Amino acid sequence: MEEHFVWVTTRRIKPGALEEFERAWRPAPSPQGLRRAYAYWSEDGQEVTGVSFWDTGEACDAWRASEAESRRREAMAPYVVEEREGFYRGRELGIGSA
Repeated sequence: MEEHFVWVTTRRIKPGALEEFERAWRPAPSPQGLRRAYAYWSEDGQEVTGVSFWDTGEACDAWRASEAESRRREAMAPYVVEEREGFYRGRELGIGSA
């Protein structure tokens, strides 16, 4: 099975700030080595979890250390109350019917 390199970030944001936060959140240009990215919001719009899949752990680390990522985090900062993140390796689980 294919191994995945995944960066997961969960942020609690200020009430009513989801739209502004989302505009600040999107990186431009797209980071090198980023395969896919997903965003999930809580029903109240105050918690956002981002899940991104990378070619390698090094590609993710390079993005996280980049000036572009620093600027993106600066742009998000006025809307963020709390942030948690982690980097993971894993693979898809085969789900079959009996």
